[in-house]
Amino acid sequence: MAKTANLYTRIDPELKEQAEHILNSLGLPPSSAITMFYKQVVLQQGLPFNVKLNYREPLDLGSMTRNELQAELEKGYQSALSGDVKSADEVFESLHKEFGL
Repeated sequence: MAKTANLYTRIDPELKEQAEHILNSLGLPPSSAITMFYKQVVLQQGLPFNVKLNYREPLDLGSMTRNELQAELEKGYQSALSGDVKSADEVFESLHKEFGL
């Protein structure tokens, strides 16, 4: 039998339960899933998925071409037509929660 090492970590109990339910449904013990994750970290030389902040640089109208501006305006228009909008009250409420404004 190959040598093994122990890994001790603290995790939210509800998250652990949810993940283990899914792993059990797949017939995969948590230790095997963790081993698979570690192997992918080694193979990828980093996390095997994108880790990034949900942040976009503000658009600079002065550096946009006419076509780029038109495309951005069209995205906004389509978003409004599809109902993917928030009221001003919702926006200000989220700003108050996030930044304490």
